[in-house]
Amino acid sequence: MVVRIESLKRMVPSFILSLILLIGLVFPGIAGGARIKDLAAIRGIRSNQLTGYGLVVGLNGTGDKNNVLFTRQAMINMLDRMNIDNSTRDIKVKNVASVMVTADIPPFARIGDKMDVTVSSLGDAKSLKGGTLLMTPLKGVNGSVYGLAQGAVSLAIPSGANDRDSHLLVGRVVNGASVEQEIPFKLNGKKSLILSLFRQDFTTAKRMADTINASIGEGSAKIIDASALELKVPDSMWEKNVAEFIADIETLSVIPDTIARVIINEKTGTVVIGNDVTISGVAVAHGDLSVTIDATPGNKKEESVMNLLGTSTIGELVRGLNSLGVKPRDLISILESIKAAGALQAQLIIM
Repeated sequence: MVVRIESLKRMVPSFILSLILLIGLVFPGIAGGARIKDLAAIRGIRSNQLTGYGLVVGLNGTGDKNNVLFTRQAMINMLDRMNIDNSTRDIKVKNVASVMVTADIPPFARIGDKMDVTVSSLGDAKSLKGGTLLMTPLKGVNGSVYGLAQGAVSLAIPSGANDRDSHLLVGRVVNGASVEQEIPFKLNGKKSLILSLFRQDFTTAKRMADTINASIGEGSAKIIDASALELKVPDSMWEKNVAEFIADIETLSVIPDTIARVIINEKTGTVVIGNDVTISGVAVAHGDLSVTIDATPGNKKEESVMNLLGTSTIGELVRGLNSLGVKPRDLISILESIKAAGALQAQLIIM
């Protein structure tokens, strides 16, 4: 295929388009495959969300105002539990803020393991800077306590930024929660497992099943649909070594299949060309430019459409337009026109 780009003006615009061209997985035989653990996961092995209500103390007058009644009530309840007399109810909460504490407990977490937590203001506090989270129970959706959180709140403030330019109502407590109850999940004894793909695709699922059957044994994997495979645990492993069986599968490499896409970021001028993009012979006239793309002569089987495996014709087109100083908006218009003419055999996504 031949690409010719001619400018109808002698003068080339001085503006140079910022372009990043990414072409991945061009030759399936050459490109490296991805591990199955990066493409799919065993159904049921996942993190779980925990939430809790807590108090952040030690604020420098940036806490909730007195009209935030639930903060005052929480303070009164805490003092009552500590047998501290607060009969006057004259409690100022400007150094205290009510917060929601959230965390993800990972699968197979054991008692005593540490987790990071996120602390978010509930009331009308101005800042959580310099505060300390008091002990907060973290509960699951069933109401059971699975963790306890406590510690100094850290805010992500960009270097050189002041408080006014930063978001000060959300912070983190690194390793601020400990696991107090384990979420039961038993692997041993399972004779079959479901492997769920992160991105649904029939071709990828078939390649994955073929790879597993070739490595582990015929019949070890069977396609359910585009998003899942059924794994049969070998008789010698399902009683005690299911984890080892999963580990053997996770390390296998598979070349994932993808839909052909061309993605353009209009703001930055970035062009990303995906796998298996094809383009037909076409001629485009746009403003001061004349673009002609001819199919490779002598290719009887693919005269109208060229498979972009060896060289990226559309990549050459974009680079040529870039060399002439084509602006991002004009580049988008040209590619949209080629797509509308049916010559671009790919999804065109404008960001």
